Amino acid sequence: MPELPLDHVAIAVRSIDEALPLFERLTGGRGSRPERVESQGVRLVFVGEGATRIELLEPLSAASPVARFLEQRGPGLHHIAYRVPDLEAALERLRAHGFRLTAEAPSRGAHGRIAFIHPKSAGGVLVELVEAPVDS
Repeated sequence: MPELPLDHVAIAVRSIDEALPLFERLTGGRGSRPERVESQGVRLVFVGEGATRIELLEPLSAASPVARFLEQRGPGLHHIAYRVPDLEAALERLRAHGFRLTAEAPSRGAHGRIAFIHPKSAGGVLVELVEAPVDS
């Protein structure tokens, strides 16, 4: 499998409004306009651009997976995301190498189709694959 470029690092937060100024000061990056991704149960912003982007995730409800994450672990690193040009092909290769996914089919994320590799088959880290051109 070819080397995958980093797309972003996601951090679970209780409040984007409280966390965003901190990460803007820390990184020097600007926050994007907040977006709601109902299918993932989150409100999110990206701070910065390119592979150095940080995604801040705020749960929309107590039933959100991010809310459960915060309940169990508190704020912090939620997942890392890699960019793939062809999500279906990447998932097929990963399954062939024994990786377990969190869902059988890709879903819709903030900027296109996404899929997650289960932390139990990725060294304890939730890994997101984002379908996007690898050179952008």
